[in-house]
Amino acid sequence: MTQHAKTEPASPASGPDPQALLPLAESLLKRAMAAGADAAEVILGESRSLEVSVREGALEDVERSEGRSAGLRVFIGKRMAGTSFSDLTDEGAGLAVERAIAMARVAPEDPYCGLVEPGELARTRPHIDLYEDMDWNAATLEAEALEMEAAARAVDGVAMVASSGASLSASAAVMVASNGFTGMKRGSMAARGIAAVAKSGESMERDYDQHSMRQRAALRSPAELGRSAGMRSVERLGAEKMRSGKMPVVFDERVSTTFIGALLCAISGPAIARGTSFLRDRNGERLFAEGIDIIEDPLKPWGHGSRAFDGEGVATRPRAIIEDGVLTGWLLNSASARQLGLPLTGHASADPGGPPGVSVSNLHLAPGDASREDLIADAGNGLLVTEMFGASLNANTGDWSVGVAGRRIENGKLTGAISESTVAGNMVDIFARLVPGNDLEFSGRINAPSVLVDALSVGGR
Repeated sequence: MTQHAKTEPASPASGPDPQALLPLAESLLKRAMAAGADAAEVILGESRSLEVSVREGALEDVERSEGRSAGLRVFIGKRMAGTSFSDLTDEGAGLAVERAIAMARVAPEDPYCGLVEPGELARTRPHIDLYEDMDWNAATLEAEALEMEAAARAVDGVAMVASSGASLSASAAVMVASNGFTGMKRGSMAARGIAAVAKSGESMERDYDQHSMRQRAALRSPAELGRSAGMRSVERLGAEKMRSGKMPVVFDERVSTTFIGALLCAISGPAIARGTSFLRDRNGERLFAEGIDIIEDPLKPWGHGSRAFDGEGVATRPRAIIEDGVLTGWLLNSASARQLGLPLTGHASADPGGPPGVSVSNLHLAPGDASREDLIADAGNGLLVTEMFGASLNANTGDWSVGVAGRRIENGKLTGAISESTVAGNMVDIFARLVPGNDLEFSGRINAPSVLVDALSVGGR
């Protein structure tokens, strides 16, 4: 057993507190401005985690970690530079400020860089429940991991459990900037995960299940996760390559978020500004079938991606990214909004010490009426995909291919396992033909139900 820790938690229920970070963040901002910055931004974060893993009925590893880190961005005219660092002593902070200022003086000019204008900042921010005090007890996590392992091993055909573990984490962050913005956030997360290995003769297959939620009580039970991982691994035994051809494909809810991810990359402001998106000319057009909605709710209590303000201090708001099948707009940070001449949308992602990127908060594909079983029945003869690997997406054309594993569908029923196969298509065509199921679960920042897409190219044997 190994144990890594800087310090033990101050109390069983204690966690990082953004109020404790604020004075240091404000001090760093003042130092940067005094050193010659025309504008500056500081992001200061603190995290704590406890992870426990077991193996063959015994404790294998306990890892505790705690730490603070900071990111600093400074602007001199239209020149920007930044640095991230974890030495928050007076000497360390002074060195970081000195380096950032020196880099900014020689950086190339960027006409689109800069902080958000004060009038565009989020001035009123609703409280969102994201944090609960937790009992940082390694013995409790060990018991959960052992229960998962025992449940998986009890599944007929499971030969061993490759890993079983449970964890807790908590974080706090503060952002302060010379445009007058001060924002704070605090969150907690609990997680359980297990990977099981099934064996039949010389054939061995591995699969997993996992779950994470901000509240421990909302987690799927250890027994349920263990049984699920065990059954999934057994179902993969005897896998063969899928026959090649065009056919309907059902994508399990574990992998269907791939299509939302492709959509988000294609409608991100930086990609549109660079002209490197297969949707660059499709704003306001129908991409999906009528009735399909993709909805963002950044204010959802206990959501994985909830936030009242984005990575630049702009207010977030609920919206439909896709409404009745129609694309409603781009996802912008301040740099891409300036370049495109469009208003801010509240989609900047903070990158401590670096320029902001683009991200969504809580996003989901609204469920349809059909169950997963209905989608499989509608597929007739095709493929159910439960795992993907080695995906390739051409950002300019939308052409997509991916390695897959799953189950064969014959006459509307699941039959043998398949692996070492590929699925390919074009994302524009996939979006237009995608049919969502009704098995939506909110278990991550981006969520989707199982989906059916017809006439995809499948490669195997």
